[in-house]
Amino acid sequence: MLPNTLFMGQQLYFLPVCESTNSEAQQLLLKNEATEGCTVITDEQTKGRGQRGNVWEAAPGKNITLSVILSPTFVAVRHQFYLNMAVSLAVLDLLHEQGATEALIKWPNDLYLEDKKLGGILIENTINSYSLQHSIVGIGLNINQLHFGHATATSLAMLLGYDLDLNKLIARLLELLEKRYLELRNGKTEKLRYEYLQALYRYQERHTFEVNGKRVEGSIVGINEDGRLAVEIENELRYFAFKEIAYVI
Repeated sequence: MLPNTLFMGQQLYFLPVCESTNSEAQQLLLKNEATEGCTVITDEQTKGRGQRGNVWEAAPGKNITLSVILSPTFVAVRHQFYLNMAVSLAVLDLLHEQGATEALIKWPNDLYLEDKKLGGILIENTINSYSLQHSIVGIGLNINQLHFGHATATSLAMLLGYDLDLNKLIARLLELLEKRYLELRNGKTEKLRYEYLQALYRYQERHTFEVNGKRVEGSIVGINEDGRLAVEIENELRYFAFKEIAYVI
């Protein structure tokens, strides 16, 4: 089922099994065989990657596992987190449409529902001196899987009580992704930033975090231009890159 888009997902590759859709997309780029919006989809990913080498667990044929190739040359290297914002919001748009209205974005780009993970995003960028050249956007979403090896994972089917049509969901996701990507291309960065913050897990709420092996009380107050998380801890505003701070659930 092709999405109703200008370019997102108009070039589609379906692989029943692969190690990683991001790796397959990278090969297409290297061979110069991909147009912008080219999408690689698989039913089973044997070596799925999460952020910083984490492993992504997904049962075959039950979930959305895909990668999209983009050419966001209009995004300055120092502003690359805006692409994360646009993609995260597109996935959140899909979840909200499907009835997961309480879903939120857990910085930097996981999707959470009631303290459980619904999905994750891995964006791998190729940059030149000043801007992004290519981006491979990997998206994993738990849809029809009912059993996980981790108690902190959940799915749409677990929430809704019924299975969903993966092909229809993928088409809709690509439509929403194009919409958010075009907002970014059209300079709607402040709109994206505002909506991202409003949808941010634990935003402006007092919670426990772990920093350098120690537990601290803090409140997320924003995101800076580099995508670092701004947290107020003991009346001091501190900025954290990924892996420098952990949520204590």
